[in-house]
Amino acid sequence: MLRIYYDNLEEAVYNCSAYFKWNYRPEWLACEDVRQRILDVDHSIVLGNGAIDSPVLGVIALTALSGGVKTLILIDKVPKRIFNASNCGDNCAAWLIRLEKKKDITINLRHIMDFGDEPFEAEILNTNQIVTSMRELVPIAGRLV
Repeated sequence: MLRIYYDNLEEAVYNCSAYFKWNYRPEWLACEDVRQRILDVDHSIVLGNGAIDSPVLGVIALTALSGGVKTLILIDKVPKRIFNASNCGDNCAAWLIRLEKKKDITINLRHIMDFGDEPFEAEILNTNQIVTSMRELVPIAGRLV
């Protein structure tokens, strides 16, 4: 299940890019899901050995990926930490839903992320409410952010 805490959460990692820089593991790039996230969100291709081919920046290091992709990777690969998913754009929301179908994930949000029109399930930790759609999520989240 996707668990969301809105607003400030003291134990959440806010600067996901810095955390990623000092904690990523090169072997994460061997995971096909990670490669697919990089392609889908950043439109970039993993070349190997930490090199990424970006259509905008050319060949870049793994640490130069977007904050959204780095945050998605951290949410997946470091499940014991809570990350501020407001580093992600709405283009990352579908990946959060895909991740929560594989395992429980907890994120911090400081904005109302658009999870789209399809049904999903999330627990709002601030209020202990379960929502299954944006229609249910927006009024609750709107009071919290």
